[in-house]
This record gives sequence, structure tokens and C-alpha cells, in this order.
Amino acid sequence: MIDLLVVALAFGAIFVVELPDKTFIATLVMSTKMRPLFVWIGVALAFFVQTAVAVGVGKAASFLPEDLIHVVAALMFVIGAIILFREARSADEEEKESEEEYAARSTAQGLRVIVTSFLVLFAAEWGDLSQLLTISLVAKYDDPVSVFLGAWGALLAVSGLAVIVGRILLQHVRLAVLHYVGATVCVLMAALTVWEMTR
Repeated sequence: MIDLLVVALAFGAIFVVELPDKTFIATLVMSTKMRPLFVWIGVALAFFVQTAVAVGVGKAASFLPEDLIHVVAALMFVIGAIILFREARSADEEEKESEEEYAARSTAQGLRVIVTSFLVLFAAEWGDLSQLLTISLVAKYDDPVSVFLGAWGALLAVSGLAVIVGRILLQHVRLAVLHYVGATVCVLMAALTVWEMTR
């Protein structure tokens, strides 16, 4: 049975972590150079595979002792917060470099747009923070279907935002601010995990 609270927690955690990530920039740039709907389909398929792998690994990890799972999950959230805080300092400068890098790859048409988008995002996001957090959430809540729906939904939403309103969003909100918001959510998730351990 699907737990809507777990879906919402997974969605919220992954959404704020991915919004300032290279995923957003890569999808934004590719959608300005190629047909946006095809870019989004390719990106969605890449995220489907990566989320499924993360959920599988998380389910395997859920067989470990519960205290160990909570400790590892809390550590993953803390590490995620540290990474996002550190990246926030240079996020705005790196945004331009990322745009140039992904723009250089964006010359495909038709079905090649889907394949190109899939390959770019699949390669760029392997072992990414969102994938690690998905593993932690599945291990922590032992609800792979709910975590999958929340995590994949968040990734679809972030990539959809990049395709539809990415340029407008980045004109009004600095990428560094999005990093700080994501880091704050990771800290809150770590605190919630520790609180659940001590109850």
C-alpha cells in the first residue's frame, strides 16, 4: 500500500536537492537547443532507471539492523547538506560553465533528442546525491513503492520546471540560494532521523 506521507517526504527531499543540481541546468540548456518535450521524455526515462536502481539498493539495505539504517540515513542527509552548502559558494559561477558544456552536446533531432537526453542525464546523475538520498529513504522507511513515486515524481517535476520555466526562474532566484534551501532540508531530514532513533 502506498503511504502518502512517505511519498511527500521523498518528493520534498529530492525536489529541493535536485533543483539547484546540474540536472536542472543540463535539462534547461538541452531544452533550449532541442525539442523540449523530447528532452523531458529522455530525462524522465533516465530518472526512471536511476530511481529504480536506487530503490532496489535501498530495499536490500533495509534488511540491515534498524539502528544502523537510521545512523547511515542521518549521515547521508548530513553529507548531503555539507555538499550543498559547499557547492552554494561557487554555484553561480559554475552555472555558466555547465550551460556551455551541455550546449556543446545539444545538436540532435527527433528520436535522437530522447536518446541524447537520456544518455546525458544518465551519465551525469549516476551516484548523485538524489540517488543516495533515495537509497537512504527506502532503507529508512522500508517502503520502496512510496519512495519511488515520491523521488521519481520530484525528478520529473524538477526537469519539467527546467524545460518550462528554467530561464525565468534563474533570472529571479540565484542558484546559490537553491543550494542553501536544499542543504537546509537535508539538515532537517537528518534531525528528523535522529529524533526518530531516540523516541
